[in-house]
Amino acid sequence: MEWRGRRQSDNIEDQRESSGGQGGGFRIPIGGGGRGGGGLGIGGIVVVLIICWITGINPLTLLSGGDIDLGGGSGYSQQSTSRAPANDDTTAFVRTVLAETEDTWNGIFQANGQSYEEPKLVLFSGQVNSACGFASSATGPFYCPGDHKVYLDTDFFKELEQRFDAAGDFAQAYVIAHEVGHHVQNLLGTMSKFNQARQRMSEADANKMSVRVELQADCYAGVWGKYTEQKGILEQGDLQEALNAAQQIGDDTLQKRSQGYVVPESFNHGTSAQRMRWFKRGFDTGDMKACDTFSGNI
Repeated sequence: MEWRGRRQSDNIEDQRESSGGQGGGFRIPIGGGGRGGGGLGIGGIVVVLIICWITGINPLTLLSGGDIDLGGGSGYSQQSTSRAPANDDTTAFVRTVLAETEDTWNGIFQANGQSYEEPKLVLFSGQVNSACGFASSATGPFYCPGDHKVYLDTDFFKELEQRFDAAGDFAQAYVIAHEVGHHVQNLLGTMSKFNQARQRMSEADANKMSVRVELQADCYAGVWGKYTEQKGILEQGDLQEALNAAQQIGDDTLQKRSQGYVVPESFNHGTSAQRMRWFKRGFDTGDMKACDTFSGNI
């Protein structure tokens, strides 16, 4: 991805100096694979699910080997205490990708007679507080509809490459574009409709609806990718980097990696095949109208 020398967004809040730290919070260890001892018991799983319901953290993230730390200190199992300077290469990359999403969605919204509200992207290290509550780096990148902000610990990019075998700058860009896709959903009212509807749903039905929400964000990321390709920014192999990332973070692949088997009724982001298919649909069409994941089969 030829991102250097392009416009960088000013919609960045760098909280890396104020986040993280070694507080004396309450840590809940998740999983026991490879660490000695057994995994969580039933009681522990119940506690985790309650915490996930309150904080909005994806249970798959925690049950696959991460830690959650409440009230202080990061519970991120691969945490870094480094504080990247504001002008480092990774920050410049994030600013550039965010700017590209702004250009894409400003143009699409304007073409549809609407105004696009650009989201803020918060860089943090270790842990962060948002309008959606506390989160540690183990949560992974996330979007909070309560404050219209994307949250990213850039150490996740290392994990994406080393733990999930999804290297490449366009794989990283896909992650950012996916979270911005949630912001687009929020602006269009999709997120609020889902949050209202899931209060009346069983857990299984809510998971199924969550999958459709996530796959639409993947499709929106693909739409952004198409516009980026049309600018001549993409390099050979970039599309494959994004598709590989989508494959590596599918629910089925994550569960096979963490526990050796899959539980389809617990999926809430979509299978690897689904995530790849919907990103590719957005990329092939460049049309957000092609991203209707709520009608028919997915």
